[in-house]
Amino acid sequence: MKIFKFGGASVKDAEGVKNVSAVLGSQGFSKCLLVISAMGKTTNELEKVVELYFKKDNYQAEIEKIKRKHIEIANGLFPESHAVFAEINLFFDDIDSFLRRNKSPNYNFVYDQVVSCGEMISTKIVSEYLNEIQFTNQWLDARDYVQTDNSYREGIVDWAKTEEFISNLNKEICYVTQGFIGSDENNFTVTLGREGSDYSAAIFAYCLNADAMTIWKDVPGVMTGDPRKFSDVTLLSNISYEEAIELAYYGASVIHPKTLQPLQQKNIPFYVKSFVDPAKPGTKVGFSESNQNEESYILKEDQTLLKISTRDFSFIAEDHMSQVFAFLAKYKIKVSLMQNSAISLALCLEDKFLNADELNSELQKEFKTELIKNVSLFTVRHAKKENIDQFYQQKNVLLEQISKNTLQMVTQ
Repeated sequence: MKIFKFGGASVKDAEGVKNVSAVLGSQGFSKCLLVISAMGKTTNELEKVVELYFKKDNYQAEIEKIKRKHIEIANGLFPESHAVFAEINLFFDDIDSFLRRNKSPNYNFVYDQVVSCGEMISTKIVSEYLNEIQFTNQWLDARDYVQTDNSYREGIVDWAKTEEFISNLNKEICYVTQGFIGSDENNFTVTLGREGSDYSAAIFAYCLNADAMTIWKDVPGVMTGDPRKFSDVTLLSNISYEEAIELAYYGASVIHPKTLQPLQQKNIPFYVKSFVDPAKPGTKVGFSESNQNEESYILKEDQTLLKISTRDFSFIAEDHMSQVFAFLAKYKIKVSLMQNSAISLALCLEDKFLNADELNSELQKEFKTELIKNVSLFTVRHAKKENIDQFYQQKNVLLEQISKNTLQMVTQ
């Protein structure tokens, strides 16, 4: 089977959905599984619904606004009498019904039950449209296949159960399913982390022993830098799994960090291609004699710099490090860069759940700390020695680290 993943930008409106069908036509619509994200900015809009709900504000008006957008998209794809309109209404009624009945104060739990509906609705629309134009497919509820623990918003996949369920699918037909979501043992929805649809595609590819996986983006492939942030970037036509993993880890937004390892384990070729120009080759990730190691630039914004030192100027020892990382795990804060000296530890952090202040308060009971928010982590892979000086120009560098292949600096 082939696995195709289409993100929200590719299905943001009726013309986008039609373009997806054109891309599929050019690739050959047979023995494939499509993983589709929520349409356009729907995830952001549903996040706002959750925020309004917890503020006891008028979340129903926001739900109605999102529903109208989806009805408008469907109007551009289906006749008025089509059954998909009733399905769309039902999904939005379910969101409202859940929020009216919910008694849980757990923000992350509520978030997953509500925000996941974006994927459910988008895949239903795309699946019905493809069937309408004779691209026969079966719609799957990913929650029946991707099994996780109950770590809401950061679900950990139960690979044994997931592989057992997915491997039973009929590999001779086509499917449309959701990215980003799975379910726990109580059948509650669990999301796999923001932008987790790429990871979902890799899960299905791994469990189905797919021939290849392709992610369709609005860029030509994996570039030497985000063209919206850097000039004179070029396409990386062939890169290794290891290089792709490094780029993703450092923050290259075109690839989700968890995507590569399942594919690498089974040597499944992975392509990043443009849905705007599907005839172009894009980027191939996998084993190749022509893999590139070009100078590449990654800017990771909205980071937090945390500086920690002991109150008595004693060494930062293993027990101190253990304490700090236990708190990082507790507050679900990820480390993007770490640097330690005898008496201090500096951490560049990704604080997706906005827990840095609580972490800092906890650490201040034992340590001296300094918290600096809204910093950026600038990474250069395969930096050329003759270019290094230019990277420091017009930057207030708070922390830097240079290894054999990588230059990193935290800037303000």
